[in-house]
Amino acid sequence: MTKFVNKNQINNNWYEIDAKNAVIGRLAAIITKIIRGKNKTTFTPHMDNGDFVVVKNIEHAKFTGKKFQDKKYYRHTGYPGGIKVTTPEKLYEKKPDEALKLAVKRMLPGGVLGKKQLSKLKIYSGNDHPHTAQNPKIIELAKLNNKNLVRN
Repeated sequence: MTKFVNKNQINNNWYEIDAKNAVIGRLAAIITKIIRGKNKTTFTPHMDNGDFVVVKNIEHAKFTGKKFQDKKYYRHTGYPGGIKVTTPEKLYEKKPDEALKLAVKRMLPGGVLGKKQLSKLKIYSGNDHPHTAQNPKIIELAKLNNKNLVRN
């Protein structure tokens, strides 16, 4: 018989990831797994059982290949002919955290549950963040897989 977790049995942990020289797509996949709670044995698809993730140094995260110039993000204004196109290069000038946030958002389920889980992602430029009081566990990307970081 399958055991399901109740709301009062859920405990959320905090994790900290340094995005310096990290590959955006691989970083997003790791974050999504933690935010959804798939790294726990008590994973339940219809509940928000995930943990909080703090990402720092997002301005140093990288795309592999020519994706930084060639990848396109589309959005629509809602008006006829209102399609807008941007690249990660243009996006990084205004909002360096938006590329990672879009990647994670598109890996989460749609609807209310996905929006609630996305709110557990905290992205910051620089080394400092206001969540040190939660004592986040540090995840080292290089130890998970050496392909997670871009080597110069």
